[in-house]
Amino acid sequence: MSYIVDFKNVSTVGLESSPVSDALAGLRANEARYFMNKYKHEFTVVPASESQETLDYVHRVLKEERNIEFAAKPLETSILEVENIRWAFVFYEDGLAVNVLYTLDNPKKRAVGFKLSEGMEVPKELEGKFKFARQKSKLAGTIRGSFFVIKGEYEY
Repeated sequence: MSYIVDFKNVSTVGLESSPVSDALAGLRANEARYFMNKYKHEFTVVPASESQETLDYVHRVLKEERNIEFAAKPLETSILEVENIRWAFVFYEDGLAVNVLYTLDNPKKRAVGFKLSEGMEVPKELEGKFKFARQKSKLAGTIRGSFFVIKGEYEY
C-alpha cells in the first residue's frame, strides 16, 4: 500500500519499528518537501515488502559500485522520475536513507546519497569510508549526509 508523505503533518506511518522513527519520519518529510518545492511532485513511499524491484536496483548499485551491503532492515522505498532524472530511495530501520540519483541523459550526473537521521550512529558499512556534512532541517533536526559518484550503467 503506497503512502503519500505529508511534510506539513509529519507522521511515523510505516516507520514505527525504527528506534529513531520520529527523526526518520522528519527526514522522509524533508525529502517530500524538496520534491514538492523543486518539482511540484508528490513523494510517495511503498513498504519494502512490496517493492522488491526498487530494493534490488539500489542494492545492486551499492554492491557493484562500492561493495556495500547494509545489515539494517529496509522499511520503505520510493521510485520516481522528474526532469529526466530517476530517483530511487530506501529508508532503513536504523534511520539511514539511501538515494540513487540517475540522470537518464547525462552519465556525468549520477550519484548515491546517504542521509543519517538525527540520533543514529554512522552504519558500520560506511564508517571511515565517507565524510558526512551536517545540514539543519526544521523537519528532521540535524541531517548528516554524504555521497559518491556512480561510474557504471544501471538500468532499472
